[in-house]
Amino acid sequence: MARKYRMGVTRKAANVVVQACLERGIAISGSTGFLLTTRGRKSGVDRTTPVNVIEFGGDRWLVSPYGRVGWVHNLRAETTARLWRGDVRETWEVEEADAATAGPVLRAYVRKLPVTAPFFDAKLTDPAEAFTAEADRHPVFRLARSRA
Repeated sequence: MARKYRMGVTRKAANVVVQACLERGIAISGSTGFLLTTRGRKSGVDRTTPVNVIEFGGDRWLVSPYGRVGWVHNLRAETTARLWRGDVRETWEVEEADAATAGPVLRAYVRKLPVTAPFFDAKLTDPAEAFTAEADRHPVFRLARSRA
């Protein structure tokens, strides 16, 4: 059974360190780490969180390995994602993937970032179909159109 994500003291501390590195342009997990800023769906206040962007099938993807977290709800309400790391700033329109599209992306994500594997029922060696079955619990967004 997959672990449920909890934002504990250790995760909060790790996010502070990762965010500080990304703000300075230092990617912790290779070149996949970015800061994602979304507008709060209720408050209207900008919210920033560390995320990983992966490339798969010729597209770039945002994956929520921990489920329907705050940034997922915010992107569903307003489909603009502002990604940045150091001086690199990008603004994207996003499209949420359906389960059939999300399955192979989720599989690629977990293989690239195996630290997230405990949050999935599917195993690293499972076929994409096993990840498709979990797509409703792990939202996936395609970075669709860049906005200058």
